[in-house]
Amino acid sequence: MAEIQPTRRRQVYIKKGFQFRFILKFCMILLAGILISTTLLFFFSQDTLTSSFSHSRLVIRSTGEAMLPAIIYTNLISLALIIVTTIIVTLYISHRIAGPIFRLESEIKRIGTGDLTKTVTLRNKDQMLEFAERVNEMTSALHQRVSEIKRQVDAIADAASQSDSADTINHQACRLSLYIRDHFKL
Repeated sequence: MAEIQPTRRRQVYIKKGFQFRFILKFCMILLAGILISTTLLFFFSQDTLTSSFSHSRLVIRSTGEAMLPAIIYTNLISLALIIVTTIIVTLYISHRIAGPIFRLESEIKRIGTGDLTKTVTLRNKDQMLEFAERVNEMTSALHQRVSEIKRQVDAIADAASQSDSADTINHQACRLSLYIRDHFKL
């Protein structure tokens, strides 16, 4: 039987909608914080005066009005840098988290189709390693139980093909039914 190649992710963006909404929400919170701090700074500095030179003339105005352009430029530059950093960090972190989840999801789909020989393999540093081990233990236990059922069904089929008595076939079928009842909650 040909060996099945491991599933590989073909994209860096995992759940693009989630990443976009996360980045957007983070940036909106940051923007709200910038607007609140700028507004507070502007209003708290309104009671003071500042002198400055503008076009070779001495200009005296409130400190808030004098500082406002510099505050706006500083906040816009900071916002742009933080947005870029947020995008990079979010993509990296979500890729590190979503990657193992993506792999688990694809492997569990294979197990769900009936391939009970499949094991979930993750990298040693992945956070979902313990969960993958529990899935592997579950798959192994299911494989053992299904193998036992197959063995018992084969025994019933052999008994039927050898024209054994109905009592022997009935006894083996009852054993199989008890095994299924004891090992599965149906």
